[in-house]
Amino acid sequence: MNFDILRSIEALSATPPALRALLGNLSDDWVKPETGSEKSRIQHPESKIQSAAWQPYDIVGHLIHGEQTDWIARARIILDQADDPTFVPFDRFAQFENSHGKPLAQLLEEFEKLRTENIDILRAWKRTDEQLELEGNHPELGRVTLRQLLATWVVHDLNHVRQIATAMAMRYETEVGPWKEYLTILRA
Repeated sequence: MNFDILRSIEALSATPPALRALLGNLSDDWVKPETGSEKSRIQHPESKIQSAAWQPYDIVGHLIHGEQTDWIARARIILDQADDPTFVPFDRFAQFENSHGKPLAQLLEEFEKLRTENIDILRAWKRTDEQLELEGNHPELGRVTLRQLLATWVVHDLNHVRQIATAMAMRYETEVGPWKEYLTILRA
């Protein structure tokens, strides 16, 4: 499927209600790191991003930070076409401080509010194909187009929805016994 803003908005709009439906009524046992575990807070020294052990709570915080500082902010940098269209580096771990102590219900509400605001901005832009080819400079990846940035926003959501499901499934990794053989999510 080729990139399409309206189709992208469909997917981006689906994430907040999907996360609310999946996580909204769950106990902390499902969404936060296990008691005494700092596993989700550790970045592997050889990895640019270590998020495999993040728990659903961490991921919702990460999505909030992206809504505040990444997608629309970077799109504006591209669209402004200033002399230096370099993006501000994204702090992939800001959620550990920013979300600390907040209830998950509050994070889900904040994410939904920010996403709605950002989608409203995206809808109002009505960008042309030529504008979607405008470039910005990613601090690690180099030149990227607005089209690539917006497509990445959609896939980023889907990646983290999968990550949430995997983190939750791993809670019962040993409990499923021999059925583990049939459950590909437990082989992630």
